[in-house]
Amino acid sequence: MAGNFLYIDPGTGSMLFSILIGATATLYFLARAAWLKLKFLFTGKSQVADKSEHKFAIYNEDKRYWSVFKPILDAFENHETEVFYLTSNKNDLAFSENYKFVKAEYIGEGNAAFARLNLLSADILLATTPGLDVYQWKRSKDVKHYSHILHSPGDATTYRLFGIDYFDSVLLTGEYQKKDVRYLEKARGLKEKDLAVVGCTYLDLYKERIEKIPVEENHPFTVLLSPTWGKSGILSKYGEQLLDPLLETGWRIIVRPHPQSKISESEMLDRLTKKYSGRENLIWDYESDNIYSMKRADIMISDFSGIIYDYTFLCDKPVMYVNANMDLAPYDAYDVPGQKPWQLSAVKKFGIELKEEQFADIKRVIEGASDSTELSKLRAEEKALAWQHIGDSGEMVYDFMTKKEAEIGGAN
Repeated sequence: MAGNFLYIDPGTGSMLFSILIGATATLYFLARAAWLKLKFLFTGKSQVADKSEHKFAIYNEDKRYWSVFKPILDAFENHETEVFYLTSNKNDLAFSENYKFVKAEYIGEGNAAFARLNLLSADILLATTPGLDVYQWKRSKDVKHYSHILHSPGDATTYRLFGIDYFDSVLLTGEYQKKDVRYLEKARGLKEKDLAVVGCTYLDLYKERIEKIPVEENHPFTVLLSPTWGKSGILSKYGEQLLDPLLETGWRIIVRPHPQSKISESEMLDRLTKKYSGRENLIWDYESDNIYSMKRADIMISDFSGIIYDYTFLCDKPVMYVNANMDLAPYDAYDVPGQKPWQLSAVKKFGIELKEEQFADIKRVIEGASDSTELSKLRAEEKALAWQHIGDSGEMVYDFMTKKEAEIGGAN
């Protein structure tokens, strides 16, 4: 009973954390102002033109986004331009890259990371993390420009509400993403952001790597089941109802759960793993990189997971989708009337629908789901729309950041 008095709900916790950060930031800036005044008294030199500690900074919140940032870090390294790389992954691969111009630092996770970011000094900070100035992550008075880079070729409005509203710029994978961002800016009375189409960094990286994977000898027909997480995801929703008939086909079945499933749906995964522990034609894939399973697969079954587009754009093979619908209420897309997000409409153009009543006869259904010239053409059209500047994204992000810093850095 007494323990209940110690419980703090997430909203209150976030508020208390924000108050703490605000107080810390206030003390920091008061101390800094006092120090500058002392410097002025002793040197007679004005410190009004106080320079940022870093010109360029990048924040990586999780190991899964390393592939987003590596092409950008490589571009900074190749141009011999110093960049401060903050990471919440203590085993970040940046530490083993032998970079000379990328200065990497582990800043902890969660609130510890936000506390560090909220006091950062830089001309421009780039991140995949949404929610700036919404919850714990607050704008630092010493960061002049916040830039968000999309980590998928999907619609820019499929973040949780207000996910990218308060950034100064957003780096997009395709021109089509601009329209909805501009709509929300106008509808919410927001200042227009700089929107730049730079391509998709991680797809560029995966494209190079997947082409180098050797073709499998004695290749068995392989189905890749790759769902999203949550109650609408096909693994959570259907489970054995879908896995049983798939395994009975005798084909190799690779199941690649969404990374969040291990956190939010661990009981479901444990149950299914235990039930099918003796099935030799079933592989559970929890590797960081998805390219190895995608390379081996002849067809993918998914729902509305973003891996559909990785597979479609990199492998150009058929995709089957089940229940490709999502509740848009928690997302920015809910406030954009008249159309579904691109990734929900695109899969219905080039994908093949798999209905629940077809599960029992899934071998025949998959055998009949042959590719066609029309489907291949539709895949190519959506790829051209959503993944522009193929192979050039790292350089394009570097160019954007250096040009933007030249604009705002002149104020120093």
